[in-house]
Amino acid sequence: MTKSGKAAQQEADSKKRRQQELQQRVLGHLSLIYPDADTEKLTEQLLKKMGLDTACEKPRWHKNNWDEKDVAVITYANSLLRENERPLVTLNRFLDKHLKEVVSWVHILPFFPFSSDDGFAVIDYTQVNESYGDWGHIGRISKKFSLMSDLVINHCSAMGRWFEQLKMNKRPGKDYFLAVDKRYDVSNVVRPRTTPILREVQTLDGCKHIWCTFSHDQPDLNFRNPAVLLEMVKIIRLYLERGVKIFRLDAVAFLWKEEGSSCLNLNQTHEIVRLIRTLVEYHSPGAIIITETNIPNVENISYFGNANEAHLVYNFSLPPLLLNTLVTGNCHALKSWMMSMPPAQKGTTFFNFIASHDGIGLRPLEGLIEEEELGHLMGLMENNGGRVSWRTLESGEAKPYEINISLFDALKGTMDNPDDGMQEARFICVHAIMLAVEGVPAFYIHSL
Repeated sequence: MTKSGKAAQQEADSKKRRQQELQQRVLGHLSLIYPDADTEKLTEQLLKKMGLDTACEKPRWHKNNWDEKDVAVITYANSLLRENERPLVTLNRFLDKHLKEVVSWVHILPFFPFSSDDGFAVIDYTQVNESYGDWGHIGRISKKFSLMSDLVINHCSAMGRWFEQLKMNKRPGKDYFLAVDKRYDVSNVVRPRTTPILREVQTLDGCKHIWCTFSHDQPDLNFRNPAVLLEMVKIIRLYLERGVKIFRLDAVAFLWKEEGSSCLNLNQTHEIVRLIRTLVEYHSPGAIIITETNIPNVENISYFGNANEAHLVYNFSLPPLLLNTLVTGNCHALKSWMMSMPPAQKGTTFFNFIASHDGIGLRPLEGLIEEEELGHLMGLMENNGGRVSWRTLESGEAKPYEINISLFDALKGTMDNPDDGMQEARFICVHAIMLAVEGVPAFYIHSL
């Protein structure tokens, strides 16, 4: 055999081994998620949906797909407006003019047609909101920056096609949502809201009680149905082909439900994250998975897995700890937390932020500061113009969930002096600390 013939044979053998390894990995994930399903058939379907049924790339195991120069900016598609111009065009120009030499990642918050929650109730995952622009505009940004997009995986919009199919008792949508008996035990469910968890929906098949973790306009998708997983994988492939490199798995911790459990961070949820990472890495080895899990710190970092789940996790404890430190003048909680944090394994790191489209989460402070300290912090934030949103415990007790306030307003003064003229200095200080912490720093566009 000639040298070129040997090389071709080696490449063919390598391709076959990669394909077999991928099939076994996917089969292993699916066997843990759906032990009673035909997992071999489901593996075949998943690989075909992802375009991995005939060829795949070689993943970069334990390799950092980022370096110390990477900085992210977080923005809505329409944060910046110019008369008679699509917002994505305006954003593109702003990025080119002001941030091209400063940031490398751009997180555009949900840019799809939506019905509520500023984009997080997605009507159509495959389209760009016409009022923002189109896929061409998204593509132009993705060619110059590493584009981060939300995969709103836990729920969709009640105004979308799938939910309309549920009401009309038509497939596939009628099987895409979690309908439970009204007597279903939800007593231990951990939620970020105070609204009723079940929504009554009149369908052609009778009244159904549909699970809604966040709002009644955001019914949860039912991942017990493998068809929902197949649908989401098709969407992931579309985003990759449209230039998305970084996936933010929104509210992923709530994905799987088991009666009588907390329905938070269940084993099947972790396994679905591992499966998504496997599929994404074999499709595009440089792609990145980030989990958005606004929960206590130990639970949050569990989404690293053994460097086989999220590449990055949102560092949710950082914003409230920094805020508490700067307004109290006491860094004990921040220092203790930083000293207790395990260094990230190679191939994983933290997504560090202080301000975002969300409020400043309080669940990540659990176990880090005392209840009395938390009460003082909330009181100051309310004096500074902020408001507190609440969640309901299984006991029915209301518990603070987020402080809703701009970071700049939050740093107006201290516990001892509500307005001491040091607002700008504190604002710069918290960002300097963020830049020094291990991980990729992310600036909310308003903070600029």
